[in-house]
Amino acid sequence: MVERRQLFPFAALSASYFAHIGFFNPYLPLWLKELGFGLIAISVLTSVQSATRLFAPYLWGSLSDRTGERVRLLRFGATTALLLSLGLWFDGGGVVLFVVLLLMFSHTSGMMPMSEAALAHLVSQSGAFDAKRYGRVRLWGSLGFLVTVVAAGLWFERFGLVHFPAWTLGTLAAVAASAWLLPDFREPAHATQAPQPGVWPVLRQPPVRWFFAAVFFHVLAHIFIYVFFSLYLDSLGYSKTVIGLMWALSVVIEIGWFFTQGRWLPLLSLSGWLVLAAALMSLRMGLTAGFALVWPVLLLAQALHAITFAAHHTVCIAMLSHHFPGRLRGRGQALYTVVGYGLPGVVGGISGGLLSSAFGLASVFWLSALLALVATCCALRARALNAAVSPG
Repeated sequence: MVERRQLFPFAALSASYFAHIGFFNPYLPLWLKELGFGLIAISVLTSVQSATRLFAPYLWGSLSDRTGERVRLLRFGATTALLLSLGLWFDGGGVVLFVVLLLMFSHTSGMMPMSEAALAHLVSQSGAFDAKRYGRVRLWGSLGFLVTVVAAGLWFERFGLVHFPAWTLGTLAAVAASAWLLPDFREPAHATQAPQPGVWPVLRQPPVRWFFAAVFFHVLAHIFIYVFFSLYLDSLGYSKTVIGLMWALSVVIEIGWFFTQGRWLPLLSLSGWLVLAAALMSLRMGLTAGFALVWPVLLLAQALHAITFAAHHTVCIAMLSHHFPGRLRGRGQALYTVVGYGLPGVVGGISGGLLSSAFGLASVFWLSALLALVATCCALRARALNAAVSPG
């Protein structure tokens, strides 16, 4: 049985990491806008994080699987990202900013896959993923996100976005401190005594392929929120405080889900939740696109975050733990980051920038609703194949 003291350091890392994300991702587009960048340039720069997820997570995950040194690698990545963030203080133009973000994200993009792999190992009992314990740790990440998304919104509303680099430095310092507080343990070495199992035999399984297809289209539908939601609400006249509160509402709902998910997840199979999350994602994006000025409807759309993100994320982690056990765990988590957040982030960020420049910001959310329908079809196929193999 895993003791709480073993999980606490992971809760601290999750809280600090998502506290950084909670201010950085929602307000980066607004900071870039204040610096004078246009929509297409903003789309490119905000897509850098996703671009690093095409290669960095798998490299870090493979290295951590091979060496077992997940904690030391987490410390190195967090400390290096902290030092690189100093580059945001200098006005070197778009190219310099692109390089700084590229290097910084190359070190942070692999942190959560490694942390999730280590945590999934800790909370798995007799090979079974413990969703209740996982949720109780992961909710601290949501709390960290909630605090900074609200606090940063209030701060930037009063003092402006000039302090964006300082917020970056402070939150990454917290991430680095949390990484150094992790227990200095080393997982059993998987490197040389025996050949590493390959991921391709797993990826060739039809249920796994359709699972990753569903993840790709689901997160592609979701990625427009990260890149364009703040800009969209800003264009509609919402204040930065209200924008922060809209983000906060979705995170409060998310926390409630993570805290109670052990009660709800048994009601459906994992693949059944995958279908429901995708279908509700289409509804959420349609409401956001068509009724953003009707604030009760916008609140409802944000409340669906409990299923479209929180439930979806937990189900994905559980399915990954099933399909990629043992020495495949780090690479499985990395593939999830690449397919689920790397490719969709690049495609969504750049295509969304072109689409919004031509047809307005609402158009990207209509496209998102359509993509979520594609994700629903993929999830239905994965569910049918899973049912043919085993229950759930």
